Amino acid sequence: MSTRILAKRAFLRRDPSENRCRPIDKRRTRYYNTSKMNDSKKNDKEAIHVSLGIEFSRKLALAYNAVCKPLCRELGLSKTAFDILMFLGNNPAYKTARDVVELRCLKANLVSVNVDRLVQEGYLTFEGEALHLAAGDRRKTELLCTDKAQPVIARGRQLQSAFFQRLFADMDDGARRAFFAAMEIMDQNLNAILEAEE
Repeated sequence: MSTRILAKRAFLRRDPSENRCRPIDKRRTRYYNTSKMNDSKKNDKEAIHVSLGIEFSRKLALAYNAVCKPLCRELGLSKTAFDILMFLGNNPAYKTARDVVELRCLKANLVSVNVDRLVQEGYLTFEGEALHLAAGDRRKTELLCTDKAQPVIARGRQLQSAFFQRLFADMDDGARRAFFAAMEIMDQNLNAILEAEE
């Protein structure tokens, strides 16, 4: 007879009157605090939501980088150079290398190297260069996209539009409106948090 069957018979005894199995020692019955179990499940769900948030942001960046790669290769631009041109083209209110670093979250040394390259290749030009270079702080120098940069920006906008269409695929208008409404509310909440912490 197998060890598994012997162990099972040692733990269980057939009760003929009820035709069911019952524990040999009822004193072993344990009572669990279900409220703590529910809290544990709640914490697990919260952890899953956080994990999904991290995964979502990582996948979003990976997917965007993947769709940008062929265009960057075709244009002969690094991804950082492409990001700089798209940031300046899409956000005319922001014009300095410091803006690119802070708002686009790119490393300062990469921005500096790629801005110099974009200037040399005719995609960008400095506004008020003499003044700021004399002051010794090029981060405050306004960067202007040249005519040569416009076709690149136009291609980039087409790519971004197609990317977001794929991202929102299978979402009806109601779901999209709810998504953007939630983002607007969270933006307001973030503003309130930042103001309270100042």
